[in-house]
Amino acid sequence: MSTVDQTRELAAFLRTRRERLDPRDIALPARRTQRRTPGLRREEVAELAGVSVDYVIRLEQGRGLRPSPEVLEALAGALRLSEDERVYLFDLARQRPTRQHSAARRAAAADEAGPLSRLVLDLSPLPAMLLNHRFDIIAWNPEMAALVIDFATLPPEQRNAMWLCTLHPGLRDFYRDRERTLREGIADLRAAWAAHPDDAALSELIEELTSGSEEVARLWALRDVRVNGRGKKRLRHATAGPLTVAYEVLAPLQAADQRLVIYRAADADSQRVLDTITASCVPAAGRA
Repeated sequence: MSTVDQTRELAAFLRTRRERLDPRDIALPARRTQRRTPGLRREEVAELAGVSVDYVIRLEQGRGLRPSPEVLEALAGALRLSEDERVYLFDLARQRPTRQHSAARRAAAADEAGPLSRLVLDLSPLPAMLLNHRFDIIAWNPEMAALVIDFATLPPEQRNAMWLCTLHPGLRDFYRDRERTLREGIADLRAAWAAHPDDAALSELIEELTSGSEEVARLWALRDVRVNGRGKKRLRHATAGPLTVAYEVLAPLQAADQRLVIYRAADADSQRVLDTITASCVPAAGRA
């Protein structure tokens, strides 16, 4: 996959966000004509955003416009975009939001774990790992390896959280809510793609995932955007059985393009399963 074509992606993103809206949820004058297409009409988006219909048409046709931050704010409001989708819209338009946002999504890449690898180990017995913006796993502790897979045995190109959950055959049944887990992960990956449009390695990863899995290609085409900072995952360990973990994602201030991911057992039964999994773990360096 080539690097991001912002104009084409902006056009497609605006179209899909318009088409997903239910006109009944928007305060607009009643229309007598029957709707032939899903979602809002272009003229309705134009009315809500305070721009011309021709402007919306040219945007959706990818005709080289670069909307101002003020127009992007108006479009984000008209299309009822989430905060993550709003940031994605600004990234595609190569504009700065009018409100201050976290620098974590815009910082330069820093793939070396550095002192954070020690922190990952210090978090034992909680499973923890460190990712970069491409979801490469650059550091981990023994508990995370015991829970998911022995990362040290994998080729470096396979030490990637998105590659593992989508293409690794041994983890096919690891996520009990596979559809939801993949959809959330791909929505997160799409936000990273827009924030790093010149990262050829990231685009190559996306090409590998979408060409290697019809499931991924279908979910990527939805253009969902969501940065996942906290939630739960229902897992199925190969020997210990099912468990549910609550995860937290932290962005270090001095390595803002990295993510520290920490798992905790979500309930008492899951804690017992997790204790069984991690019982034999011993301190070891976890580094790509």
